Amino acid sequence: MAASWLKEVPGAVELAVLVQPRASRTRVVGEHDGMLKLQLAAPPVDGEANAALLEFLAKQLGVPRRQVTLVAGDASRRKRVRVEGLGAAAVEAVMSLGT
Repeated sequence: MAASWLKEVPGAVELAVLVQPRASRTRVVGEHDGMLKLQLAAPPVDGEANAALLEFLAKQLGVPRRQVTLVAGDASRRKRVRVEGLGAAAVEAVMSLGT
């Protein structure tokens, strides 16, 4: 069974992410309230935190940045991110290593 923050959709997966901007470093913290919690070093100004989030997830999951898109939560700490071309098991395995 996949983690509560992870949902399979046709051809992709969606991650429910809770973001903490302006942290000392960018990293996966763990699961919080049914969401994957990430700390981002970037500030929540002019989309910098969103860009840092998408770059970080692409790098961690080993996919090109163009396969990672923000689906919901542009101005919120609670976001939904779609990753094209990966299955839930692969995403869960990589993301749980950081916790």
